[in-house]
Amino acid sequence: MKISLYPPLSIHEIGQRTNQEDTIAQWDNRLFVLCDGMGGHEKGEVASQTVCQSLVKWFENNIKDNSFSDELFLAALEQAYSELDTFDNVSLRKMGTTLTLLYIHSEGITAAHMGDSRIYHIRPNVGVLYQSRDHSLVFDLFQSGEISYDEMQNFAQKNIVTRAMTPNEDNRMRPDIIHITDIQPGDYFY
Repeated sequence: MKISLYPPLSIHEIGQRTNQEDTIAQWDNRLFVLCDGMGGHEKGEVASQTVCQSLVKWFENNIKDNSFSDELFLAALEQAYSELDTFDNVSLRKMGTTLTLLYIHSEGITAAHMGDSRIYHIRPNVGVLYQSRDHSLVFDLFQSGEISYDEMQNFAQKNIVTRAMTPNEDNRMRPDIIHITDIQPGDYFY
């Protein structure tokens, strides 16, 4: 499969925070990573930078050809967790970050995410083919039928993320991993 890539674009804003907790990184025009530090916790910007930089470094050092597997991704993720562990300050409100990753390889695309940053696969004249599922309290409540779609918009705890990377946890969170093989000219990933 031959895939032509165009330079990636990114848009992000600080919002109501005093510092930027988002980190965006890419490698070899095939790996794209977005981490969003968890607001309301200490050092979200450190967590997002650490995870992004660690993943890029792992890919640079370990990917020698254009093949890829879930096992390789999980090894990269474990390395990122190990790096994150070194910055743990044992606070009750541990630092943490969401993770959104897209890697283009010879078999297609591997997309992985945890948290509430999304991945969209958009095909012109068709629409959205893939949209990642939020790992958030409000989406879980909607999925279980406890609140309606309209109630999601104004739900008091809509900013609570249910899956993220945090240091030194006994049970490390795992991202959803999706394999996309149907890629056509004109497709966009956002």
